[in-house]
Amino acid sequence: MTPLSICSDNPIWFSWQEKAMYLAGSHTWACLQERGVAGKTPDFDFPAYLDFMEHYGHNFLRLWVWEHARGMQFVGSDVPIRYEPLPWARTGPGMARDGLPKVDLRHLDERFLRRLRDRVVAAGERGIFVAVMLFQGFSVEQKGTQGVDASKGNPWDGHPCHRDNNVNGIDGDTGRTGEGRAVHTLACPEITRLQEAYVRQVIDALGDLDHIVWEIGNECHPDSVQWHGHMIRFIRECEKNRPKQHLVGMTGSPIRNPALFASEADWISPVGQEYLEAPPVGDGRKLIVVDTDHTQPWRSDPRWVWRNLCQGNHFVLMDGYRDFRMGSPCEPTQEAARTRRAMGQAVRLANRMDLRRMVPIPDLASSGYCLASPGHEYLVFVPDGADVELDLQPAETAWSGQWLNPGTQAEQPILLPRGGHLRLSSPFPADSLLWLRVMHAP
Repeated sequence: MTPLSICSDNPIWFSWQEKAMYLAGSHTWACLQERGVAGKTPDFDFPAYLDFMEHYGHNFLRLWVWEHARGMQFVGSDVPIRYEPLPWARTGPGMARDGLPKVDLRHLDERFLRRLRDRVVAAGERGIFVAVMLFQGFSVEQKGTQGVDASKGNPWDGHPCHRDNNVNGIDGDTGRTGEGRAVHTLACPEITRLQEAYVRQVIDALGDLDHIVWEIGNECHPDSVQWHGHMIRFIRECEKNRPKQHLVGMTGSPIRNPALFASEADWISPVGQEYLEAPPVGDGRKLIVVDTDHTQPWRSDPRWVWRNLCQGNHFVLMDGYRDFRMGSPCEPTQEAARTRRAMGQAVRLANRMDLRRMVPIPDLASSGYCLASPGHEYLVFVPDGADVELDLQPAETAWSGQWLNPGTQAEQPILLPRGGHLRLSSPFPADSLLWLRVMHAP
């Protein structure tokens, strides 16, 4: 077994057990640590979440990590939102700002490492690949405000690198701004060394697994780009003499796309509404994982899935699931059900295709969405049941396949006695997919 990697023949796809692999799935904020008000917000039922993902046919999970212990800028400062267990051990002596023992940044909490290992292994047993997040941009800033708004929760007040919260004499707020942006830079060498020790221990805990990739951090600020590069290189240095080396990812928002594409990361999650409405073609410079968390986190649309598959991009949904902010802590939100189904359908369809040979060639279809192995296989997304013009080569080849209705999962076979330039009409009035394969002589 070798870890999930980049497909050497076609670098827009992942590779797993010598097979080109398309990833699509969901993720939610509390999938690793408890997140909410103790005694009021139900603890997260991770096996139930895996059941949920398995039901929809998802094969990718972004596993969130939170660095801070208390606070959320989306609620009032008097709401005691807690995150536990923390990565670092709360040993004391002395009490942190949340009234619990101070953190020792030299030691990780074994409960955190056990939970991390258990949940990653459990996902793998369901056939789900995991992006393991290491740091959290929402833990060092009060995002969405100019300066610090005292009426809102401030995650920095609960961060282990806050001078009041650790026994190590660490102060990550070097500018006394009430936020800890310096923590996600290289400005404090002592903090960087402690972060490296943390990353090394996470690698020790998970490095033997094949179904993982690393993600440096979620929505870290733009000044963290150099720090990201350092952490990417540090992971590669840690793993170079180990039996397994894993892909490392860098995700955007507020880091912009030029910095992502210029980075040393293997995979990226770009930003911008265009990755939902008219996704750029994946060209192999980076593995592209379009994440609605970095494009449109409060909406969903099944068309986003098909547009991105046909452009060679992987897709994950920021899923409200049972989040207390979404008003449904006891049952999954329903708004995204159609998009969840589309992701599972896309995974199943990709598994049936010869994906290793297929690349996006928009000009072959009038709809502008065509994944093709020219002369062998085509997948075309046709919005609104419209007619579509196709350029199939060679002209003398006969084709067979299906029209697919992704909404109802209905299928209708199609036989084309020859190729060439064709105009076809979908049998369905709604969004359709056309999947064609060359007919080989018996």
